[in-house]
Amino acid sequence: MTFRYALCVMRLNELTIKEAQELMAKGEITSVELTKACLERIDEVNEKLNACLTVCKSEALREAEMADERRASGEVGELLGIPYIAKDNILTKGIRTTAASKILENYIAPYDATIIVRLKEAGAVLLAKANLDEFAHGASTENSAFGVTHNPYDLDRVAGGSSGGPAAAVAADMCIFALGTDTGGSIRCPASFCGITGLKPTYGRSSRFGLVAMTSSTDVPGPMTKTVVDAAIVQKFISGKDKYDSTTVDEKIDDYGSEIKKDIKGLKIGIPEEYFTEGLDKEVAELINRAIEKLTGLGVEFVKVSLPHTKYGVPVYYIITPSEVSSNLARHDGIRYGYSVHDGAKDLAEVYLKSRGQGFGPEAKRRIMLGTYALSAGYFDAYYLQAQKVRTKIKEEMDKELEKVDCLLTPTAPHVAFKIGEKAADPLQMYLEDIFVTGASLAGLPAISVPCGFANGMPAGFQLIGKRFDEKTLFRIGHNYQQATEWHKQKPNI
Repeated sequence: MTFRYALCVMRLNELTIKEAQELMAKGEITSVELTKACLERIDEVNEKLNACLTVCKSEALREAEMADERRASGEVGELLGIPYIAKDNILTKGIRTTAASKILENYIAPYDATIIVRLKEAGAVLLAKANLDEFAHGASTENSAFGVTHNPYDLDRVAGGSSGGPAAAVAADMCIFALGTDTGGSIRCPASFCGITGLKPTYGRSSRFGLVAMTSSTDVPGPMTKTVVDAAIVQKFISGKDKYDSTTVDEKIDDYGSEIKKDIKGLKIGIPEEYFTEGLDKEVAELINRAIEKLTGLGVEFVKVSLPHTKYGVPVYYIITPSEVSSNLARHDGIRYGYSVHDGAKDLAEVYLKSRGQGFGPEAKRRIMLGTYALSAGYFDAYYLQAQKVRTKIKEEMDKELEKVDCLLTPTAPHVAFKIGEKAADPLQMYLEDIFVTGASLAGLPAISVPCGFANGMPAGFQLIGKRFDEKTLFRIGHNYQQATEWHKQKPNI
């Protein structure tokens, strides 16, 4: 079989970052060829999935040509010429950024987010902007003003949220990797539902400058990839101190490439008993147990730990989150930018009311009202301040347990992807989707979801939660697991 024929059978868009980079380094493929393959795949399946809201075809091909020129001049780089998709709440200069909201439907970003700047400098090629729950409010991408994203493994099921668009795009090989954002599980849950790898870095590891703000104290951008190795490659480029974001930390960025190759014999992983309770799907629990057995066979020691404040994670998160949302969304007033209704408005107050009333979707309005209530006089101390105190307890508790072990292992989600519309009428039920992922977000800890099998024909993942700024250990464990299993290589039949 000739090499070119082998590539035709495989299709270039199915490559990982590492595979594509090796082929480009040998001169066997170009960035233009790789980019065209991804764009063709987007044309082929996006109508079914609704993963991409804006496709940047001409811009992507131009960036791919520039990447090939840089390589021809002798430049090398792990992301040079690699096509990716960005969640549509990440600003991209000159390209529409909607946050999947009608209020920003025609908004053209005047500058790039810092993480986009860093990927541009590395030579990565932006293909498209991906769908999400409006302003990242949700766990299913059903709250998008531009329609739900469908799961590539079953078009009748959700892709998860809020980064459902990027997750579906990676799973369907519409790109080589994607960028998402995680506030309370928004990278990890869709990664689990779509059978891909998704990392929420430590809070402060990646710059938030240029993100459409949701919950500023927990928002973190991170990679969504086909393998753990690819996640480590992307994270290296988007990490680091940013003068435009005072919450970023000048912390050493580890050499993920060398760390990931180490074996995991002797590492100790904690199993929090509170994460394996009633409500966890039996088949998903069985997949997690098999993953634990596999890791045990690779030399990992597992110990039981306890995180009793875990049960308060969701209530705390859904007091703090709407409170910060209500403040952050105040800037969308129909005056400065975005959707505006002036016709028939008799005064400025009516412009505000009509613009926000017609521009925001139901979930955004719900969170604005909840947050405004929690922050109002007479309720601030009882709700918001109390939630922040419990948040501190959750953080201290997780930090204490992580002093005893190298990381924690939990399910990512309590079940596989559910049917579209199944939970849409019950917001409280939807909020419970975040039950296993809010803890790491509230504590600001790194966490990664790794595919570990299929239940009822749908993918599921386990979650590793690490010590602050210790992404390298999560990559190391996740990579060793993927070296010993094939789950991350499975492809949906769309």
